[in-house]
Amino acid sequence: MKRILTAALLIPVVLVLVFLEPPWQWLFSVAVAGVAALAGWEFMGLAERGGVKPPRIAVVVALLALFTVNFEWPDRTAAFFGVLSLGLLVYCTFFRPVEQVMLDAAASIFCMLYTGFALIALTTLHEGPNGTSLVVFLLCVLWAGDIAALYVGRAWGRRKLAPVLSPNKTWEGALASLVGSLLASGALLALATLLGTWDLAALSYPEDIGYWLGLAVVVNVAGQVGDLAESALKRSAGVKDSGRILPGHGGVLDRIDALLLAAPVLWYAQVIHQRF
Repeated sequence: MKRILTAALLIPVVLVLVFLEPPWQWLFSVAVAGVAALAGWEFMGLAERGGVKPPRIAVVVALLALFTVNFEWPDRTAAFFGVLSLGLLVYCTFFRPVEQVMLDAAASIFCMLYTGFALIALTTLHEGPNGTSLVVFLLCVLWAGDIAALYVGRAWGRRKLAPVLSPNKTWEGALASLVGSLLASGALLALATLLGTWDLAALSYPEDIGYWLGLAVVVNVAGQVGDLAESALKRSAGVKDSGRILPGHGGVLDRIDALLLAAPVLWYAQVIHQRF
C-alpha cells in the first residue's frame, strides 16, 4: 500500500513537470538535477558502507555544476564533465588520506557519471525535438514494465533471473515486464493518434509502429539491466535499499535505477536513428 500511495502522489507531479511549456520548461531540468543530487548522495552512502569515503559535498556541487553547464551550454557538457572529473581527482589528492585517494576519487567520478551524466540524457531528450513525447514514452514503458514484473513475478515467478544479484527477480517477471512495456507503448501510440484526430498535439510519434515497439523492447531491457546493476551495487555494500526517503520504494536511487541506463540508451537510439 505504501508503494502504491507513493507512486500515486509522485506520478502526477512528474507528468506535470514533463508537460511544462516555455517559460516554465526549465523547472523540469531543475527537478532532474535535484533527483540526481539525491541519488548521488545515496550512492556515496553505499560507497561508504564499502569502506570508501568520497567527498560528498564536493561531488554534489560537481553534479549541480554539470547540470547548470548542460542547461546553459549543452554542447560543452562532455568537456565540462572531464574538467569536473579532474577537479575531483585534485580535491581527493589534497584533502583525502593518501591511502584513500584512488578509491575516493574513483567513487566520486563514477558517482557523477552514474547519477549525473546518465540523467542529463533525460534533460537532453526533453529539450530536443518532440522531447515531451519521448520522455513520456520512456517513463510509461519503464513504469508499465515495472508494475507487470512486480505482480506477475510475485504471483507466478519460479525461475530465478539473477539470484546472486537480486533473488526476487524471475524470468517470468522479466518476460511480463517486456510484455507490459509493449502494451504501454501500443496504448501510448493509440492515445497519440486519438489526440491527433482532435487536433491536440500533446503527444506525437511520427515513426511507424514497428519502430516504437522495437524501441520499447530496447528501453525495457536497458531498464531491467539498470535495475540489476543497482542491485549489484547494493549487494556489494551489504544493504537492501539505497535509502528510505520514498515509503515502499526505498531510496531515490532505488526508484530511478532503471532510468539511469534506459534514458541514455533511448537518447543514443534516437541519435543513431536520426543519423542513419
